[in-house]
Amino acid sequence: MSTDACDLSSCFLCANCIPEWREVIVVKKETIHFKKGELIFKEGDKVNGIYFLYSGAVKVHKQWVDQKELIIRFTRQGDIVGHRGLAAGDLYPVSATALAASEACFISNVFLETILKADHSFTYRLMQFYSSELQKAEMRMRNLALMEVKGRIAETLLELLEVFGTNAEGYMTVPVTRQDIAAYAGTTYETVFKFLKTLTTDKIINTDGKHIKINAENKLRKIVKNAK
Repeated sequence: MSTDACDLSSCFLCANCIPEWREVIVVKKETIHFKKGELIFKEGDKVNGIYFLYSGAVKVHKQWVDQKELIIRFTRQGDIVGHRGLAAGDLYPVSATALAASEACFISNVFLETILKADHSFTYRLMQFYSSELQKAEMRMRNLALMEVKGRIAETLLELLEVFGTNAEGYMTVPVTRQDIAAYAGTTYETVFKFLKTLTTDKIINTDGKHIKINAENKLRKIVKNAK
């Protein structure tokens, strides 16, 4: 752990708090570095605080039926990780794992409560974030229950594109495994493998190992629309 890596502008906390709080945050926060594949916290761990991601990428996931993993969301620079634990009591209801080398500002529960009481603007922004996340979660549950599997996979690719963006070659900046795509779309590895192969044959996407490039975003959206 270190306390000198955050630039006090790249995370949700520093971007939305009043300027006067930034000097206090420097003293109270911890900057934590995570290696690719490292578990940040796991389902059932005691909740000690919240993480504000300012570099890297993280998946938030939980155990599902038959010990399968269900990915709840993918996060990038500027996102919040661990907020579900604050509303769930003493234990995290989900796990979080770094998809790439990542850095996060960690704020304890006690200090976060102090900020919420003193900075009403930040509290309002955090409420907006919770509201947006709730709407997304409700739509996700609806799609998992009602949307055809090809549509769910196509929608997952579009969401990954939105979250991670692309590099100079047009590939998503964060490589995502077929298993993680399956865990987010609520299907099997085999189904994802076959469908991605079909998309590649149709030149809708290109793949290079875990790296994916979307060539025809409009065709993926059409697949999603037809699956609803």
